Amino acid sequence: MADTAYLDWPFFEPRHRELAQALDAWAAEHISVTHERDVDQACRALARSLGAAGWLRHAVAGTADGGLVDTIDTRAICLIRETLARHSGLADFAFAMQGLGSGAISLEGTPEQRRRYLPRVTQGTAIAAFALSEPDAGSDVAALSCSARAEGDQYVLNGEKTWISNGGIADFYVLFARTGEAPGARGISAFIVDAGTPGFEIAERIEVIAPHPLARLRFTECRIPASQRLGAAGQGFKLAMRTLDVFRTSVAAAALGFARRALDEALNRAVTRRMFQGVLADFQLSQAKLAQMATAIDSAALLTYRAAWLRDQGHTVTREAAMAKMTATENAQQVIDAAVQLFGGLGVVSEQPVERLYREIRALRIYEGATEVQQLIIARELLKTVQTPPG
Repeated sequence: MADTAYLDWPFFEPRHRELAQALDAWAAEHISVTHERDVDQACRALARSLGAAGWLRHAVAGTADGGLVDTIDTRAICLIRETLARHSGLADFAFAMQGLGSGAISLEGTPEQRRRYLPRVTQGTAIAAFALSEPDAGSDVAALSCSARAEGDQYVLNGEKTWISNGGIADFYVLFARTGEAPGARGISAFIVDAGTPGFEIAERIEVIAPHPLARLRFTECRIPASQRLGAAGQGFKLAMRTLDVFRTSVAAAALGFARRALDEALNRAVTRRMFQGVLADFQLSQAKLAQMATAIDSAALLTYRAAWLRDQGHTVTREAAMAKMTATENAQQVIDAAVQLFGGLGVVSEQPVERLYREIRALRIYEGATEVQQLIIARELLKTVQTPPG
């Protein structure tokens, strides 16, 4: 681990420092920086490896079902994602999706649902996915149209989902569909759909600039038992938002991991790249760039771990998580771009560390709420504090 001074901040307890140091040592030994050509196989292997080492136990709540604690430790999740992202974007993805994909089961699963799915998630033997977005319902989740029609002791699913991470390799999907109890967000329910269920197909695999399993899903008269519904009918939107609330701050932490790796690479480049009878670090322009990068990282880290600490204290962190996610992802984009610039031509060579980081960071500014959505959330929360004058 490079600069660990931030672990001494008062947000953390000794167990968090021990966790970060142990994971960093494990990742250095077990995670290869060379990406596999078969991304599907690499993700499955990473999930199994993370599960066998016990790291996935942090992603699930409930000690009876394989989790390490009964309530998700947000700071631990963030430290794990930051550390894994610094080593490998794909390793961070594999960990995060096990948590996000099973999060609704941790929150609202019946004892039987929890027993059936969560232990396998923590072991990395079952791949989880979170199926919320649709072709015409991304940021506006309440506009989703995928439907679930109740018929006796079954639900019949029809519609599509898209941009689904782990799509095509997941063993089960937590799906959100319209059941019609009320208009808009109040008429959505959540379900667990096993891969291979008749009427469920992978309609399209989607290739993106930082490769990971991604797909469009199609449901055509897909029948599932009513016992596969998660929580109460019509409460799926709230469950989706609660699930995202658990993991949104950790997106900021992943961005921190990418940014810290970029700064480490840039520092090493600056002191070893010889030019004009000196090294790159001798030039004031280089020094100014490095200073800006370090400051951007620390400002994002303070917001990120403030949000994580507040959530672990039981506070609602809608505004704080949005600030952290927005700042960390935007700052990381700037830090990584600066690192590429310091590397010069080598910075755009395929599979160089800073080139990989440049591709990996871009999606974080979009998923789990684009930067513009985070701005709306922050403003909305601020306006709630203002009392409108009478009259």
